[in-house]
Amino acid sequence: MAGLSLKLVVGLGNPGPEHAETRHNAGFWCVDRIAAAAGGSLRPHARYHGDVGRIALEGRELWLLKPTTYMNRSGLAVRSLTEYLHIPPAETLVVHDELDLPVGAVRLKLGGGAGGHNGVRDVITQIGDGFWRLRIGIGHPGTRQEVIDYVLRRAPAEEQTLLEAAVREGAEALPRLLTDGADKVMNGLHRRAPGP
Repeated sequence: MAGLSLKLVVGLGNPGPEHAETRHNAGFWCVDRIAAAAGGSLRPHARYHGDVGRIALEGRELWLLKPTTYMNRSGLAVRSLTEYLHIPPAETLVVHDELDLPVGAVRLKLGGGAGGHNGVRDVITQIGDGFWRLRIGIGHPGTRQEVIDYVLRRAPAEEQTLLEAAVREGAEALPRLLTDGADKVMNGLHRRAPGP
């Protein structure tokens, strides 16, 4: 089975130490883990409105991006880098937190709507909806009114353990995406029960 052609992995989150450990930064955590596993790092790059890095994985060059525009304007960074590097949406993977999945679940999909996620919505506005998404389940607080406070808080210890396991699972899925392809990885992730 042919591997997935990816050239860019974007982690969504908010910059600053006050946001570093909040649920909304699961995408940042995943990209940091991917970079560390490959011996790479990300550095601020004003031209691309984010922290940018480049790694070699499974014999391919892969760009990493963490927008520092705040979540609602994430698409500006994604568009700046993809336009400069001529990377189409179909070769872009966006990693983000997902309210509509149980805590610790990991799901992969191509295209679709924003599902209420403001960062994903802005990426769609800037480059269209034809990109891959790696969704890290953070659970839902129960009511819409609670969502903003919920995503901008750190999870309690037991949930944090599940989130860290999901981030690790997402990062470890990337090499398999490149070698085995999306269907095989999707099947594996979607069969897995959330947990460490």
